[in-house]
Amino acid sequence: MHITMEMNNEHPKEQLPFTLRRFHISEDYGFLLPDPLMPLLSSQYLQGHKELYLAHVVLSYITMGYVWQEGEKGTIKVLPRNLAIPFGEISRVLGLPPILVHADFVLVNWKKKNPYGPLEFENLEPIICLPGGASLRGFILVTFLVEKAAAPGIKAVAQVVNSILQLDNRLLEKALQEVASSLRDMTRVLKKMHDCVDPAIFYGVIRLFLSGWRDNPALPEGLIYEGVCDKPLVYSGGSAAQSTTLHTFDELLGIQHCRESTAFLHQMREYMPPHHRAFIKEIQSVPPLRSHILSSRNEGLCSAYNMCVSALSDLRTYHIAMVAKYIIAAARNAKTKPSEPTSSISPPSFLEERGTGGSEVLSFLKSVRDTTKEAMLTF
Repeated sequence: MHITMEMNNEHPKEQLPFTLRRFHISEDYGFLLPDPLMPLLSSQYLQGHKELYLAHVVLSYITMGYVWQEGEKGTIKVLPRNLAIPFGEISRVLGLPPILVHADFVLVNWKKKNPYGPLEFENLEPIICLPGGASLRGFILVTFLVEKAAAPGIKAVAQVVNSILQLDNRLLEKALQEVASSLRDMTRVLKKMHDCVDPAIFYGVIRLFLSGWRDNPALPEGLIYEGVCDKPLVYSGGSAAQSTTLHTFDELLGIQHCRESTAFLHQMREYMPPHHRAFIKEIQSVPPLRSHILSSRNEGLCSAYNMCVSALSDLRTYHIAMVAKYIIAAARNAKTKPSEPTSSISPPSFLEERGTGGSEVLSFLKSVRDTTKEAMLTF
């Protein structure tokens, strides 16, 4: 009797109506998601430069994949508004063009597999990739490690500038030695590319997705960014020439390239983050290093300076060897010894003799290497 009274006093649990809506199921579409397209993406919820840069990375990779997905013969002519508008908006905020640049490809695009592990190849992974498999991963990460090897040299650049301003030749010589050491490390790390990147995949697959739409016969008029501009826009593709590192060392050492090479390099600076461009301009504004050494008649400074020039020249010479293997020889092999296809996309004919940034790649690299050699000082 007691138990029965307790049961009668219990309040029955409120039962919700059994409706499909509770389970996000549509009466018209069943388990299908109705109208799956999202509203136009907006950057208003992104906070800080890191989130903006990550957004630029993601949108740039999606853009390159979308434009080049069918190869050079099936090129997309219009970037749809749901991609073009947020990409253009974020690019304006960052002061970058709406295309994949070196900063997207390398500087921002990395993470540690083990957050507590070392900053080494085996513990690194790109955040986002394009077609190319292990070779693309290797290309991104070796380039990342070359940039990392430059870090002590970049730090030493500030010491060089301050030593000139303070007229401290002892510290200046030490800082120049650090720059030379960093440049040698960059060359050493670059040699790892041979173990990590297959030339056939680099030439036949990867390079296409780094290509831009300036002076490109596959997109002769450029690319229309729907909702951003009614006329096609033209931009160069991702290129090592967009790396601030070598521009920094050139400006510090006072390397004078020929007019054509200088014009191309200055054009590539428009593809750098604005604060990187400002760093180069700041170096240009201080008393020239070469003039300081020549006026000092200091043999130690001259020797340290020439070590830097020699190391920079060696790096550029090795870069030429890499281009000969991964572009010139790979192009020849693709024509004479076609291998099993690694992709449904054919190697782009418009890149046979050109860099992804649009330069006549081999002649350009030889020119900047030769003008670097000419910078050696003698008393």
